[in-house]
Amino acid sequence: MGSLNEIENIKPHAVCIPYPAQGHVNPMLKLAKLLHQKGFYTTFVNTEYNHRRLLKSRGPTALDGLPDFRFASIPDGLPESDADATQDVPSLCESTTKTCLEPFCELLTKLNSSAPDMPPPVSCIVSDGVMSFTVEAAERFGLPEVLFWTTSACGFMGYTQYEHLVEKGYTPLKDSSLLTNDYLETILDWIPGMKNIRLRDLPTFIRTTDPNDIMLNFVLQEINVVPKAKALILNTFDALEPEVLDALSAMFSRIYTIGPLQLMTDHHVHEKRLNSITASLWKEDSDCIKWLDTKDPQSVVYVNFGSVTMVTAQQLTEFAWGLANSKKTFLWIIRPDIVAGDTAMLPEEFVTETKDRSVLVSWCPQEQVLKHSSIGGFLTHSGWNSTIESIGGGVPVICWPFFAEQQTNCKYSCVEWEIGMEIDNNVKRDEVEVMVKELMEGEKGKEMKKKAMEWKRKAEEATAPGGSSYKNLDEMINEVLLLQ
Repeated sequence: MGSLNEIENIKPHAVCIPYPAQGHVNPMLKLAKLLHQKGFYTTFVNTEYNHRRLLKSRGPTALDGLPDFRFASIPDGLPESDADATQDVPSLCESTTKTCLEPFCELLTKLNSSAPDMPPPVSCIVSDGVMSFTVEAAERFGLPEVLFWTTSACGFMGYTQYEHLVEKGYTPLKDSSLLTNDYLETILDWIPGMKNIRLRDLPTFIRTTDPNDIMLNFVLQEINVVPKAKALILNTFDALEPEVLDALSAMFSRIYTIGPLQLMTDHHVHEKRLNSITASLWKEDSDCIKWLDTKDPQSVVYVNFGSVTMVTAQQLTEFAWGLANSKKTFLWIIRPDIVAGDTAMLPEEFVTETKDRSVLVSWCPQEQVLKHSSIGGFLTHSGWNSTIESIGGGVPVICWPFFAEQQTNCKYSCVEWEIGMEIDNNVKRDEVEVMVKELMEGEKGKEMKKKAMEWKRKAEEATAPGGSSYKNLDEMINEVLLLQ
């Protein structure tokens, strides 16, 4: 038998790089763990800003990894900051596009060093779909690269249509009045694989009057790079979005659905030290799990608007009183930065009235929460991680989409998958109260729960050995990542 060094040197080496926001880091880390489980030496690349946040939230040894699962970092090009919050998304998109290519190439060169303590040479790149500067790096180094879009298939399809929406004159908007009249109700009957989609159901970056809008042009740029990669990965499963996936397969040569990733890692990643590595950029409060342990099955409403959503003080108050007036027990995640430009403050009377049936924390281990037997429903922003995790947990949802493809996920949750109800963007406490009661005890709530459990069963089938996502991961590895 050869030395450990000789054995390590024959390992394929995957470099995984997520877009630097919580909703992108989480699924990429799961994919990196799966690749490690399949025999890859894995380097996971954060930005320096997020690297510091992870050390702050998880402790100084959080990123020590394993001998063959390492962390690295590159600068994001933005001014230095110690804020414990998601950076401004448009600024981050602009900066990563313009500044990250050369630092990433320098990292690849360093990883390819033949020094004794260095890993085996890099053999492939797995990049977030919106970090597409990595495609140029892959070309420079002669490496196969796959792009991992962390959206739903329906959300991704929405982004692929931006070019047509510009060509057909739907966006940029002629003036801002189109945001408040019925213009966004316009039905688009020409998008492949999508039925009865309205403009308002498409990812929100089209809602601009500015032809130079950073996010509109960023999406156009990133979508155009997808065909240059060897393959596209999506965190979904075939049974969930068949029509959209069929349509996308006609547009892109290689698409691999390998989700839900949380079920894939639950089923197939067994190394204890690897499982202990998490990517939460905020410090998680795990005491809420002990509190959930004391509650009856399906008796608690879980409320979390994700890592980016900002609310006004008024919206926060309306949600608070709606939850209070529903008389239901709830676990509410309130990030310190959730209210734009202010500290999140809840009415004292609300806190007093609900203290015996609520827990309020700044962040939590969401996957554990959604798998918990006490959770009966989820009030969510409809981000894709939250949506696919609720499907994996068999949990019905109330949707309050904020931006990006959350609108598309909301539409599919409510109409196609029948697991959700949408709450008006101009949130009112009475509506919150009615919907929470319906979710937890109404006839529609019961139907939604039944549907959610059916989707959970199909998700379990897809990720079990021999299931579609399980097979697709193996095919992607063998057909793309291991081919030089």
